Amino acid sequence: MYIQSRNLSLRQIAESGQCFRMNEIEEGRYSLIAFGEYVELQQIDDEQIRILGASPDNPTLWEEYFDLHYDYGAVIRELLSGEDEFLRKAADYGSGLRILRQEPFEILISFIISQNKNIPAIKSAIERLCQAYGERKCWSMDPRISYYTFPSATALAGANLEDLRGLGLGYRDEYVLKAAQAVAEGRLDLQQLMKMDCEQLTAKLISLRGVGKKVANCVTLFAFHQLQSVPVDVWIARVLEEIYKGEFSWERYGGRAGLIQQYMFYYIRNRK
Repeated sequence: MYIQSRNLSLRQIAESGQCFRMNEIEEGRYSLIAFGEYVELQQIDDEQIRILGASPDNPTLWEEYFDLHYDYGAVIRELLSGEDEFLRKAADYGSGLRILRQEPFEILISFIISQNKNIPAIKSAIERLCQAYGERKCWSMDPRISYYTFPSATALAGANLEDLRGLGLGYRDEYVLKAAQAVAEGRLDLQQLMKMDCEQLTAKLISLRGVGKKVANCVTLFAFHQLQSVPVDVWIARVLEEIYKGEFSWERYGGRAGLIQQYMFYYIRNRK
């Protein structure tokens, strides 16, 4: 199948720090494991992506995943015509970025693991977790390619803490286990969270042990698509201090602030 839209770059999305199971196979081609499926993505041109191995059962799944119905072009045009020089450069540099609509449980666990780790280390830890507690499957298009799904909350909730520790999660192993148990037991109802506004959602996430404001903001942005949510990591903190001298106003961008943050993050992290 094919999906088509402007402002759609696999490379920029894969390198944006929001998705840890999307990996480059060769130039312009990526593997992705999501929703229990393995697919391969190929950038055909600036506006078109081919998805190999997608299940026909839900033809709109990948349109939703890549958020094709949001007008990213309008945000880019606004920034390019604005007076903020840094944001003009950031928007131009990362114009193919999108906020993916990912599975909440996977994102919650992934960003708990992400604390104080670089992206390669996060990816490695998540793959070990999937191999230990996920389901092994073979790709429908080539059974020689096997992969592991992200663990269900039930499977992860039954993990032994010592076994989790052996996966190299560090001090986060206990937080991962407690979060999985909260979801599996219904104390954290992910479907109910989808009905909350950003402030309520953030407060509920922070109530989990091991989830601070930064992780909560990542989850609200990358799993629940609350585009006003702004994760502040070391890269964004550097932008706010060095470029804006502590005087940047997120409120000016309202429901697009999280997207503005992504343009900033991608630009400051990748520029030469």
